[in-house]
Amino acid sequence: MHELYKKIIEQIGENPEREGLQDTPERAANAMRYLTKGYTERLDDIINNALFDSTMSELVIVKNIELYSMCEHHLLPFLGKCHVGYIPNGKVLGLSKIARIVDFFARRLQIQERLTGEIANCISDITKAHGVAVVIEAKHLCMMMRGVEKQDSSMITSVNLGTLRDNAASRSEFLKLIE
Repeated sequence: MHELYKKIIEQIGENPEREGLQDTPERAANAMRYLTKGYTERLDDIINNALFDSTMSELVIVKNIELYSMCEHHLLPFLGKCHVGYIPNGKVLGLSKIARIVDFFARRLQIQERLTGEIANCISDITKAHGVAVVIEAKHLCMMMRGVEKQDSSMITSVNLGTLRDNAASRSEFLKLIE
């Protein structure tokens, strides 16, 4: 991959042999591998059997999970916060696993709409929860640094499944608690 970055540097009119750029192709390749590590990870390794029996039947929320991803259209970052809620059905997921699931899907070339759904569906599949809700609010550098260049814009997406979709009171409770 570093050879491809070297070619990109040449194509934009720079000299990849210049002192400040000599190691840039390898650094850029390593960064891209890290930013897209979701392709090489395994969900089972991330969950690592951290699903526990529980009598908890009320809303569980993890909010303000930092999120970093890459826009699949421009290969530019988008970043923000992810809020996840679920109503357990006899099982709860280890707290850190929720953040790791967010990273698992975010560390791929993405669009925010699909990312939100992937997280919600994954948590639903793993926990068999009565309901799952995911809200992501993110700033997209592809919209801030190029194109319309709107610095204060952000995108909000939400996916609600099960009880958190069908029951307005439950959905409202989730939204109020993540404010």
